[in-house]
Amino acid sequence: MRAARLFVLAIVVPSLAILWNGASDDAIENAAGTTNPTWNQTAAAHYLDYRQTWWQGWDVSQRDHQTVCVSCHTVLPYAFSRSSLRGSLGEQTPSAPEHVMLNNVLRRVTLWNQVGPYYANNPKGPTKTPESRGTEAVLNALILSIYDAQNHHLADITRSAFDNAWALQIKSGEHAGAWDWLNFHLSPWESNESQYYGAALAALAVGTAPDDYRDDARIQENLRLLRGYLCREYASQPLIDKVYLLWASAKLPGLLDKNQRSALVATILSKQQPDGGWSLTDLGTWQRIDKTPLETQSDGYATGLAVLALEQAGLARPATLRGLTWLAQNQNRDEGKWPAWSVNLKRDPKSDIGRFMSDAATGFAVAALENSH
Repeated sequence: MRAARLFVLAIVVPSLAILWNGASDDAIENAAGTTNPTWNQTAAAHYLDYRQTWWQGWDVSQRDHQTVCVSCHTVLPYAFSRSSLRGSLGEQTPSAPEHVMLNNVLRRVTLWNQVGPYYANNPKGPTKTPESRGTEAVLNALILSIYDAQNHHLADITRSAFDNAWALQIKSGEHAGAWDWLNFHLSPWESNESQYYGAALAALAVGTAPDDYRDDARIQENLRLLRGYLCREYASQPLIDKVYLLWASAKLPGLLDKNQRSALVATILSKQQPDGGWSLTDLGTWQRIDKTPLETQSDGYATGLAVLALEQAGLARPATLRGLTWLAQNQNRDEGKWPAWSVNLKRDPKSDIGRFMSDAATGFAVAALENSH
């Protein structure tokens, strides 16, 4: 697979070394104080880096100015999770694929007025340019905020990423407060219900950003619109989008009231399976295009996301411990990944496209497990 040719900015950590030494597993303590099977952190890091490298070199993901599309299934979960493994693995700097991923985002933000959208308007997709711009603007701000939070300082380039996002926020009409969002009728990230998911990610970005960015006087009207949209559209959303909102509410106040929060947590807990995991099938109303039956067993994406949201909200400790136990027990130790399945089509899980859901599952599983320390 050819390597992506990406621009490198000097402000990113300069070392490209991959350090695989250090702790390779971790124990999850359950409510009774006993320990459950360990998980392989080194293998998880290998899988995440391998898949990120593949994505960066895949012809379909290439965009202009030698950049790469940021995907919700492979790149965003990687940004959430890869740096969290650094301490456990004894790494001092980002891995090589992580470094490339960050520089890709930085290049896109730096050249925002020069780079083309991920997808241009065309007869079959007349709204793809605004959808692409809105989606990318939110994802860029979120990814850079994640790394700035680790450095305890909001970089100027991240402020620029937020400025790009706020400029594209919808200011009037029924979608006021949200962003145009890519819709290819592919759930759960690029479908009719995904605009709410995107707005929840924007709230998460603001709440994650350091230096009290959420209190910046210049964005208070934007936040008012964002909170208004998230509140106004809350009742009609699938559960998966509400899980993201629970997570965001732990970072940014005013997204859920006490009763909504309690009811949401109860609903999430009601979907926990007897084995301790969650299934994506239970977090929405999906129907595969090819009419094949949906998978109903627990998966790494739904379980990792549910556990992470509950952990961040400081809630449901016994349930999160059961979820963490499921994650520890259901990693593919050889490949380092966790299982998950498309809600759109039955795919070959060994194919590159068929691994997209495992990419998301592995990213969120790692984030949930590392966050539990």
